[in-house]
Amino acid sequence: MANPYKEIFSVPGTIGFSTAGFFARLPIAMAPIGIVAMLSQAHGEYWLAGAVSATFALTNALIAPQVSRLVDRYGQSAVLTPATIISVMAFLTLIAATNQAWPVWTLFASAFFAATMPSMPAMLRARWTGLFRDRPEMNTAFAFESAADELVYIAGASLSVGLAVALFPEAGMLVSTLCLALGTLAFVLQRATEPAIRTAGSGSPQTSAIRLPAVQIITLALVFVGATFATAEVSAVAITKDLGQPNAASLVIGVYGVGSFIVGLLLGAINPSMPLQKQMMIAVTVLGLTALPLPFAGTVPLLAIALFISGVAISPTFITAFGLVERRVPAAMLTEGVTWVTTGIGIGMALGAFVAGWAVDTFGPQNGFWVSVAACLGALLTVALGQRTLAGEDCDDGVCPTPQAAE
Repeated sequence: MANPYKEIFSVPGTIGFSTAGFFARLPIAMAPIGIVAMLSQAHGEYWLAGAVSATFALTNALIAPQVSRLVDRYGQSAVLTPATIISVMAFLTLIAATNQAWPVWTLFASAFFAATMPSMPAMLRARWTGLFRDRPEMNTAFAFESAADELVYIAGASLSVGLAVALFPEAGMLVSTLCLALGTLAFVLQRATEPAIRTAGSGSPQTSAIRLPAVQIITLALVFVGATFATAEVSAVAITKDLGQPNAASLVIGVYGVGSFIVGLLLGAINPSMPLQKQMMIAVTVLGLTALPLPFAGTVPLLAIALFISGVAISPTFITAFGLVERRVPAAMLTEGVTWVTTGIGIGMALGAFVAGWAVDTFGPQNGFWVSVAACLGALLTVALGQRTLAGEDCDDGVCPTPQAAE
């Protein structure tokens, strides 16, 4: 049996841009938690650390799609370079402001400008799409990217906190910033695999991809999925602490990510032929069913097993979601469309962490997982109600129109 991953990486340039992109996107996981670790150690104030980190995360959620929209219009190399330079300079300023005890407003200002950091998962998927558009290899490539995203979240956060604790408070943020600068530089220099700029065609000026119904449905669904991801992390920390085994939290969370990572790679190797909207429906249904035992896992071993099982549907949901974006979004706005979906995941994680934290404080550690159950139900209803749109039945010949044609 042929190895589908060997096939996609046999194309010249794919190993290079994929490797560079992996390092360039480590800051997605390293930066938010790195800011918290850095400021909490340097200033001893968790509210300040959380507020600065939230400023970066929420601003990036709004700015990243606009950066990607410019990428669709002018190309990756033309936009990624200035956007990354601004972000890197702002991160370095934030590190200096922390180390030198500059006024608090400089922390927030630095975090705000650092939010120009591009969405590297979107840039990578755009390159794969340029190589394998309308070919079976596309699903394998997207499966690999979803598995790589999982690996980034598993390794990035732990690396950032570990460096800050083991070396000095700014260590995690310095490494994160270095990865962003060098990884993006290496990525941009590989011009041979850069996707061509595709025009939107004649007619009205191109509007935002978020106005497409399919993008709205997928983004909302992944807000709920992102919330389940964050809730698992918050609840696992609270439960292991309540059980007197706080050091087990990292192991339990790692098991959750490993389950998703393994299934994502397997799905890419199998490359099922079932329509993507049906695959996504199955994935979110499994996600909901496997979330039900979580509130009843009262020991560390049971919690690890329950989270491993619950994690198996995360990657399939991401893979099918990004595949649907590629099918339902015009090529001229693909990067922006993918970025809105990744933004949905980030917003869901932020909201999920907040609500789960409130639930844990109010009702006890075990009850935080009910937020996961509710979020899974939200994802299931969103995907179920959006089946016709995701299938392209509301579009001519299954191809959704550009926003200006739909108006």
